[in-house]
Amino acid sequence: MPSLPVLVLNSGSSSIKFSVYDAAGGARTKRLEGAADGIGTNQGKFWIRNGNGEKTADKSPDLPSRVEAFALIAEALNSGDFPIPAAVGHRMVCGGPTVQHNQRITPELIDKMERYVAFAPLHTPIAVYIMRETLKLFPDVPNFVCLDTYFHRTIPEVASHLPIPGEYSAMGVRRYGFHGISYESIIYQLGDEVPERLVVAHLGNGASISAIRNGACIDTSMGLTPTGGIISATRTGDIDPGVLLFILREIAKSTSDANAAADKLETVASKRAGLLGMSALSNDMRNLREAIAQGNTKARLAVDKFVWTIQKWIGSYFAELGGLDMLVFTGGIGENDIATRAEVCSSLGALGIRLDMERNNIRGEGIISAEDSRVVVRVVPPAEDLMILNHVVRMLTTS
Repeated sequence: MPSLPVLVLNSGSSSIKFSVYDAAGGARTKRLEGAADGIGTNQGKFWIRNGNGEKTADKSPDLPSRVEAFALIAEALNSGDFPIPAAVGHRMVCGGPTVQHNQRITPELIDKMERYVAFAPLHTPIAVYIMRETLKLFPDVPNFVCLDTYFHRTIPEVASHLPIPGEYSAMGVRRYGFHGISYESIIYQLGDEVPERLVVAHLGNGASISAIRNGACIDTSMGLTPTGGIISATRTGDIDPGVLLFILREIAKSTSDANAAADKLETVASKRAGLLGMSALSNDMRNLREAIAQGNTKARLAVDKFVWTIQKWIGSYFAELGGLDMLVFTGGIGENDIATRAEVCSSLGALGIRLDMERNNIRGEGIISAEDSRVVVRVVPPAEDLMILNHVVRMLTTS
């Protein structure tokens, strides 16, 4: 049987992940995976693993921008060591109000999505750059975009419509929701075990929570941009608009240009806030846990705020769903930070949530709730690449 190699490109705000699968005959066999991490920092990493998990590349290059990062990936993919893909799938955080469905990429479609860079300013520029470069790299290969916002298309208008004047709503300003491909992958992995009332907490460098009824999203914490919702590594999460107006006025005292002032405010809200801003130390939960162990009170407050915010969202979704059957933790923190899961669940007993501390002592997949917990609590790692692959194969065979 001939192979069907599919390249998956998953770009984040500071990384580009890539993988190649063989999808022939319904297979989902991973042939390689790799990443360029630490883009824009002095801690660049580039690595590749083959299908057996063995590293075939491991470098620490300078990655000042997405240009250098993708050049390394393009060089590897063009080296002759890997098959030319039959199709390419790209993760896109938000395509704006006019691009809401997964579809084949054209130069015109990229232009259309780029108009709404303000809806995901940390993610869209790198995503559209990679799409354009991939079309050049493999000019005869169909490329497809897979949107994080696609999963949240089922959110009712009462949740998606924001309380703003109508002229701004007409510009596409509403709740979009993000991490949708991750949420889709949780539903896919749960399969027949998807309950009627499910809350999934995607906790990582970016963090969000979604309320899901019978596999369909009815509400999610992030709004117009990934900055909204619960606080995360460097983002404020939901905040009194008056706070942003106060900061903007302070910035305006030394910045006369309106666009420059807005850019500085965006940096404050998206890159200097959250865990980093509160702790004045780090945006990495591992570093914060180490600092807490050494008695750092700012780190303790930052983590407490993170946990407190998550608890509030879970409680609100309990009310919205009319109860809760299952809570799933996913994402880097959700999978690996035992203490965060325990702290989040510690005050949710009234909702029927009770952890088994021994079961919770895991990193990776498993049920961590106690036998007498009315709500099943699970850890399920996301499988975003697999979901992108599934979408690409479906679109490739129907287009």
